[in-house]
Amino acid sequence: MASKAEWTSRDVPDQTGRAFVITGSSGGIGLETARVLAQRGGDVVLACRNLDKATAARADILATAPDAAVEVGLLDLSSLASVREFADWMHSNNRPLDVLINNAGIMAVEHTITEDGFESQLGVNHLGHFALTGLLVERLLESEAPRVVTMSSLAHRSGTIAFDDLMSARRYKPFGAYGQSKLANLLFTMELQRRFRRVGRSDALALACHPGLASTNLASNIAPGLLQRAAKLTERFAPNLGQAAAEGAVPTLRAATDPEVNGGDYLGPSQMMESRGPAVKVKARPKAYDVHDARGLWEASIELTGVTYNALTPAT
Repeated sequence: MASKAEWTSRDVPDQTGRAFVITGSSGGIGLETARVLAQRGGDVVLACRNLDKATAARADILATAPDAAVEVGLLDLSSLASVREFADWMHSNNRPLDVLINNAGIMAVEHTITEDGFESQLGVNHLGHFALTGLLVERLLESEAPRVVTMSSLAHRSGTIAFDDLMSARRYKPFGAYGQSKLANLLFTMELQRRFRRVGRSDALALACHPGLASTNLASNIAPGLLQRAAKLTERFAPNLGQAAAEGAVPTLRAATDPEVNGGDYLGPSQMMESRGPAVKVKARPKAYDVHDARGLWEASIELTGVTYNALTPAT
């Protein structure tokens, strides 16, 4: 297939024989991503914390693609125990895995702590996905041309990795913590790609994407003090800048399926300051490519989650 500068969902090639896990796929961008992949012949697992919503999402997909292969798996990224149980389910059922899409996320919530002691936005958006990827990496590496696609955000541009206060214990700002988690998603992606290469898997790709300003339920749990302000901004700018969840899913779909993308690519919308439009390759802020920060975050994430990525340790 010829390389294209811009992509839409119509450009997603046939995915017959490819197996996908998509976190947070009971609604919004995750659901729309799953829908297209299932319609193109992919085997899809909806990895979600609410089984009722995930089951309804599966029925929604099957209504338009009755022959699609869609399963539901229980996954709560705020719990390392749940992450391990989901990974064990994948391994015990000997499920193939070609593409892991780390889509789930929470945004600008009130200060809460997960059961593992993590600030919730870093815990769900980064550490949960770090652990999940590490626990499934051996399954991924059994595949030809595996991919890990991780959702970031325009908000990464305001993020800082506070290595001396990763859990925002001394000072918590909802959007500050969100920006940190989204910058962490990019640093994780770049370091994962380096580690794929280090073990000689040039066919394995780690990619990141962002949806622009898409209409989803991401803001449903936003901190109450920010809700009115966010509603006013949405009312003012969304008609001109935003797009539907189906369009917001296009960067994810391109990262997951375009045969012309490269490891370390970052995909986002092409128009209106990356807020909407077809998917193109975009550039993150320079801090997202900082090798020192990426390695530091990787080591901190291993220490916090206990997931070691032994399969990506080069033989000595």
